[in-house]
Amino acid sequence: MSPWLQENAAILLTVLGLLSVSTFVGSLVILPILVARLPADHFVRVRTGPPPWRTRRPVRDTALCLLRNLLGLMLVAGGLAMLFLPGQGLLTIGVGLLMMDIPKKRAFQGWVISWKPVRGGINWLRRRAGRPDLVLGDVAASDQSA
Repeated sequence: MSPWLQENAAILLTVLGLLSVSTFVGSLVILPILVARLPADHFVRVRTGPPPWRTRRPVRDTALCLLRNLLGLMLVAGGLAMLFLPGQGLLTIGVGLLMMDIPKKRAFQGWVISWKPVRGGINWLRRRAGRPDLVLGDVAASDQSA
């Protein structure tokens, strides 16, 4: 082990512990808000045209897209580290993947949401917020037949 790492091990563990607690508390606060704000037909709506965040400012939009993907990549890397260190590694990896622009992301989201325990938890959060259950279309139908 490097001398710097040995000298600063207590500080690093403290920072990692605080980061772990803050991501846990943050996810408990932010997740219900995001789930409640999601439109009920989000997973069945066909998207055409440019993404909703894209405007007539291509330089700004490209910079924001790069920053979002970089943040997602950092979250995935941090989540992989948290698999071996204290923290919510799988949750952090999932959030990082959902932030990034990767192929088949929407299909993956639909597959995860169609899993009965996940769908039940999300719909429970939505009902508590006074919102209708998510509409899943073909993805949910294939899950119910299994």
